[in-house]
Amino acid sequence: MYNLSSKKLRGLVGVIAMAGCVALAVPSAQAAPAGVTEQPIPIPGAAVKPPTTSGTRGIETTSGWNATSSRNAVVNNRLYSTPYIPASGCKRPNVTLNTEYRIRYFEQEMVRCMYAAWRPVIWRAGGRYDVKPALVVHGYNTINTACGSVTGPTSFYCSAGGGTIYIPWRQIVNYYAQNPTFAVAYATNTIAHEYGHHVQSMTSILTASWWRQQHMTGDAALAESRRRELQASCLGSAYIGANRKAYPMSGGLYTQWRYVISHSGDMPGYPRDHGSWTNHNFWSLAGWSGDGKGQHAGSCRTWSAPATRVS
Repeated sequence: MYNLSSKKLRGLVGVIAMAGCVALAVPSAQAAPAGVTEQPIPIPGAAVKPPTTSGTRGIETTSGWNATSSRNAVVNNRLYSTPYIPASGCKRPNVTLNTEYRIRYFEQEMVRCMYAAWRPVIWRAGGRYDVKPALVVHGYNTINTACGSVTGPTSFYCSAGGGTIYIPWRQIVNYYAQNPTFAVAYATNTIAHEYGHHVQSMTSILTASWWRQQHMTGDAALAESRRRELQASCLGSAYIGANRKAYPMSGGLYTQWRYVISHSGDMPGYPRDHGSWTNHNFWSLAGWSGDGKGQHAGSCRTWSAPATRVS
């Protein structure tokens, strides 16, 4: 799992340990896809709480919201009424995922393609459509960011500045050595989830949700986190579905991807801040499937869903 430093940890709301507590475990030998002994559980990544200091140029903050405006931002955001997500036309990056350099290339290409697809959508939503997130592929056990220190081999997103996606490369290399197809499915889904957080950030959903969570305690705060994380997975899968002709999720890759999304979510003993495996699978497929004609952000309205769908 990863955690914020003890100093940062004390500043969070209620019982929330951090934006997303991620554990790595093996669910069961029977459940694991062939050839893979180490499994990514429970989630591709998380959004780390942004700085709360106001007035810092270029930094996303959680200040300036109130109960009404923050609710409108997450429930009635213009993002939900935008047109279908266009296909980026990008094929799968032609590289083996067995070195830091190659993983960086793979993820950079994915970010470039997702930026191209999401840019017109975010523009139609009235968001910061021209901001491409930075990408950091790292091999550190602990990494310091503008959003705090994060420990553990997991991916995450920090909204400071124009936003940064953090990917630990060694984990993907380990998966690739065991099952290359699984590693590709995992790497693809992970970067798409993190870019989903970037879409949230560029349309003010992310900081509005953090403001709401800061003013909640207990189960309500956990539920807020789950709605945010499940939406990021839905948005990520919507991109994957929209670009499926150029980058087909089919055959063995589709099987492995379905395993990833159906085995992601909260684990016993950890905060219930990401959602059950069942609901993570539901929202990922909601984004992937769209409305039968195309994929759009309106499929990802987790804040309008009943509590059972974000449990």
